[in-house]
Amino acid sequence: MIRHAVILVMFILLASCGGQVKDSPAPRDMDYSTIPDAVPKYEPITRAGNKSPYRVLGKTYHVLPTFKNYRERGKASWYGPRFHGNPTSNGEPYDMYGMTAAHKTLPIPCYVQVTNLQNGRTAIVRVNDRGPFYQDRVIDLSFAAAKKLGVYDHGTAEVEVVAIDPAAYERGYRYDSFAARQTAPAPKSNYVSRPAEQVAPQRSHASSAAPQVAANSNREAFLQVGAFSSQQAADHYRRQSLNDIQYPSEVRQVSADGKSLYKVLVGPFQEQSLLLSARDILKQQVNLSSFVIYD
Repeated sequence: MIRHAVILVMFILLASCGGQVKDSPAPRDMDYSTIPDAVPKYEPITRAGNKSPYRVLGKTYHVLPTFKNYRERGKASWYGPRFHGNPTSNGEPYDMYGMTAAHKTLPIPCYVQVTNLQNGRTAIVRVNDRGPFYQDRVIDLSFAAAKKLGVYDHGTAEVEVVAIDPAAYERGYRYDSFAARQTAPAPKSNYVSRPAEQVAPQRSHASSAAPQVAANSNREAFLQVGAFSSQQAADHYRRQSLNDIQYPSEVRQVSADGKSLYKVLVGPFQEQSLLLSARDILKQQVNLSSFVIYD
């Protein structure tokens, strides 16, 4: 399947510029904005397409141990007619009209929400392929997804990619898009200064179970708001998302199955009331969901 990835590199320049290769099928004349998003559902991680580590063009890539809490911003490109019908990395035929995508390190298959940061359009796609193997690109969209998101016209676009947990999605949880965060009403100017006991009752219904911080424990509690495969991406996300937050934050490197993961943490907190207050402020002020981890 890595062979397909190498072939993909050979033709990606033509695809990302919106060009076609000789003898490729002509795109259908249709309204791509009406194509429904992929619907997240639980699927077992396949052996096909998840070899780790793997090498392409002299560079080694490690597949992430989990898709959970993955969030990253970068450049999206697309691939289309030339690859229509060819096998993807997990062996499925590539359908240029399906809502799919290729990613270098996310487990296959998984689902992600992609937001075009230039126009605010959002779509959910299913990751079933490997690529793009350009240093500055984080995801390769199918032709249909690129059309729906407005990436096709320019060849590439700056996007935000957020992994979706199918179980949470089936329970009705919907992931906030970058566009929604940008247009959300600004919080009251005195919100941060309000006492914790006034803030705590306003906890989001999306996370009803209160995290517990043991009063007699020496362990420190943190709120994790993201996890990334590279420290550069984690640092960038921390600066962009937590710059105006009153709480300390850090990027912490951890190992999972021999691979490095960089977690973005807020804290530490030694009192449950402070942790609950911080969790609510993160959700309501900057629209970030979080969960508790212990050191």
